[in-house]
Amino acid sequence: MHYCACIILPADRDVSSNIMPIPGLTLDPEGNGLPAGNGKRASAATRFAREGDVFLAQLGERVRTLRSRRGLTRKAVAQLAGVSERHLANLEYGQGNASILILLLISRALQCSMAELLGDVTTASPEWLLIREMLDGRDEATLHRARVAVGELLGTGGAQGEGARPRSHLVALIGLRGAGKSTLGALLAQDLGYPLIELSREIEKFAGCSVGEIQGLYGQAAYRRYERRALEEAVQIYPEAVIATPGGIVSDPATFNLLLAHCTTVWLKAAPEDHMRRVAEQGDMRPMDASHEAMNDLRSILAGRTAFYAKAELHLDTSAQPQAATFALLRGKVRALLGLPAAA
Repeated sequence: MHYCACIILPADRDVSSNIMPIPGLTLDPEGNGLPAGNGKRASAATRFAREGDVFLAQLGERVRTLRSRRGLTRKAVAQLAGVSERHLANLEYGQGNASILILLLISRALQCSMAELLGDVTTASPEWLLIREMLDGRDEATLHRARVAVGELLGTGGAQGEGARPRSHLVALIGLRGAGKSTLGALLAQDLGYPLIELSREIEKFAGCSVGEIQGLYGQAAYRRYERRALEEAVQIYPEAVIATPGGIVSDPATFNLLLAHCTTVWLKAAPEDHMRRVAEQGDMRPMDASHEAMNDLRSILAGRTAFYAKAELHLDTSAQPQAATFALLRGKVRALLGLPAAA
């Protein structure tokens, strides 16, 4: 037995409660033809509804294109997927809001991934698809070499220190908040005679307000744009510096690629308990509210980012020894990596 959930939305119905926002779509902001409602809430609902309409139309076009590419009739796809031909027709014409399960059945019938059906960027052209197929199933070491080679080919830079290429004297410290990036970064900058760049402060200069205000007023996407802009400027201006980065810089692939391509990277890591304690010592008590839940969240964030932090060229556990000993290790490792004398 197959289950089908396909909703036909009349033109005069307010669909805002049923449609979720789709990132990356540029739409007419006036919302003509849809109920305006009252205030910011109604305005957001109207915008989300219009985004939903555009997304459904684009989804339908992709289904038709994929079906044509496979040489299948609508009836044949409907039979393979176990859905009604009418439901499939509604979906193809942007009139049906199909459930995830129905989309899964259709993707299997079309022998494509859900990403291709939903419009992932790696499905946008034949070349994207062929490149993705070549990389599918490769191990991390092979993918790393491929990423470095692509970076060199495109002129955006590969990994620092590869072959005869000199190490960058832009030393970027990455890791979760409370790892010691600001404290150890200041000591390292003084030791090397380099300027210290607190990327969060540079972001605030660009935006003209605090990081919290950026995220609260403009959202996470705007914050990530300021973050990339601040890093781009630092890379362009400073031939040598110590850069203390925000903990979430690894969340944006484009910004993290830029960091890896132009900086010598050091992952400062610590035990979750030390992260929490150090943040509280900085005067921010918010993480201590509902501490059990906060600790679980912190562990989850760390687990999700570890694979990205691990791309750094150097790893240093700041929980393993006192601060003085930690700095001595950091200083020695960085100087050795940059080819600088051990004694200043």
